Amino acid sequence: MRCKTRTARVGTRTSSHIVKNFGMRNTLQPDHLTVKLQGSAGQSLGAFAAPGLKLEVSGDANDYVGKGLSGGTIVVRPPMSSPVVAAENTIIGNTVLYGATDGYLFAAGRAGERFGVRNSGAKVVIEGCGSNGCEYMTGGVAVILGDIGANFGAGMTGGMAYLYDPEGKAPAMMNMETLVTCPVTVDHWMNQLETLLERHLEETGSRKAADILQHWDLEQHHFLQICPKEMLVHLPAPLSIEETAIPAE
Repeated sequence: MRCKTRTARVGTRTSSHIVKNFGMRNTLQPDHLTVKLQGSAGQSLGAFAAPGLKLEVSGDANDYVGKGLSGGTIVVRPPMSSPVVAAENTIIGNTVLYGATDGYLFAAGRAGERFGVRNSGAKVVIEGCGSNGCEYMTGGVAVILGDIGANFGAGMTGGMAYLYDPEGKAPAMMNMETLVTCPVTVDHWMNQLETLLERHLEETGSRKAADILQHWDLEQHHFLQICPKEMLVHLPAPLSIEETAIPAE
């Protein structure tokens, strides 16, 4: 199906029917209903997408992708014939996953500004973002395989983020007032990160993810784990050996 400007309806109307017939806490397979789109998606692709709905876009998407995402899965990747380097180009717009509560987003490319704002439960893998990433995030997991913009993690009070940062540039772009950063060293978190990377590769065919996983023994040491300070006492596993966590001053 070719994308049209009102792609929000693809997620909201379909999800409404799913919830009406199967309930919000249904036991449908994640891809029970898969909708495949081509082209440029408009505002709010997959808004409020419910469990059982999977949206796949071969192309790109505008602002508010996954707004209020509620258990569905969204995949955005460049067309196979595209010559662009996905990790160096923006594929989804601003304010991605605003108010999301559950579900998955995999995007083979960069996101715009205010990525993950007020995300409270969705899991996402992207390949870079603009300023104010994970702003006011309260839950969920964000994996970012590229450069971030300024003021990352402003007001972040929950959730977890992993930044691929082989050049060590990320700390200078982060809002360190409320965050703790450390290498990924504990098996619990390493498994979470690797599982999401593998799913990202499977869903999008990401070259960046493929390269990282191919050299995993080396590349795993290039990830920085970010957690809000107030979450430390609530974690299911320690972040790392206590001495390796670096609290902001």
